[in-house]
Amino acid sequence: MSALRTGARWLLAGFFIAAGANHFRTPGIYLGMMPSWLPWPEAMNAVSGAAEILGGIGLLVPWVWARRLAGWGLLALLVAVFPANVHVALQGKMPGTDFSPVVLWWRLPFQAVFMGWVWWVALGGKRAR
Repeated sequence: MSALRTGARWLLAGFFIAAGANHFRTPGIYLGMMPSWLPWPEAMNAVSGAAEILGGIGLLVPWVWARRLAGWGLLALLVAVFPANVHVALQGKMPGTDFSPVVLWWRLPFQAVFMGWVWWVALGGKRAR
């Protein structure tokens, strides 16, 4: 794995670990993002936070199979949380923050950037090994 890809993998892992920990430090932000039609918001917040932490750790382990598993899990997570990001953009506000509505809309295509980043560092075939 190239030094650039390794550095990108560590940076992405750090992001997911920190973001996952934030689900437990400031749950109100994430609970406020969830559409009202989703059941069990507290449990979903805890599960998604734990998944981010575990996925981030999984990107750092030395075993390719585990990094690939973490990559698939993080891709699934990014897809699963997308409705909450759309909900926040439609509301025009994210509880507990002062983000402008423009920033909330810009977050939506950034999900694709994160997905590409996960793919590149964890699932990109022989190059990701």
